[in-house]
Amino acid sequence: MPDEIQTAEIISDIFQQGKTCFIPRYKPRSNHMDMVRLRSLEEIQQLPVTSWNIRQPEDGESREDALFTGGLDLVLVPGLGFDKEGHRLGRGKGFYDTFFERYSRQLAGKPHTIALAFQEQLCESIPVTEHDIEIDEILCAGDHEDMKN
Repeated sequence: MPDEIQTAEIISDIFQQGKTCFIPRYKPRSNHMDMVRLRSLEEIQQLPVTSWNIRQPEDGESREDALFTGGLDLVLVPGLGFDKEGHRLGRGKGFYDTFFERYSRQLAGKPHTIALAFQEQLCESIPVTEHDIEIDEILCAGDHEDMKN
């Protein structure tokens, strides 16, 4: 999203290092999200754009799914706000929380999670429910104190 840290350079670096990259594919009119494999940096520019202006593979397109091929080591998690306890305010659909719940059931655990935040996104506290998954680390440019690390 335009109001989030842009990850194009991170994705580029993933491919330059020869690592495997998965990106989210959201199912319309639901809170279901899969993490599907991206084969190259060039491929992302060819993907269709959703109504949220996010490039992702089409729903029916066959792709390697991280939940069925061994899981993920690391997930960069977007959000509108974050607090030092690792709580995250998303956009209200529950895509990431639902994905991590499925991940935990299928693969016993969760990958390491990192939120990339602007200074303005750091909050004293974020309201949470029992379904909200905590972020392991929050990386933010600029001065900040006591952020979760």
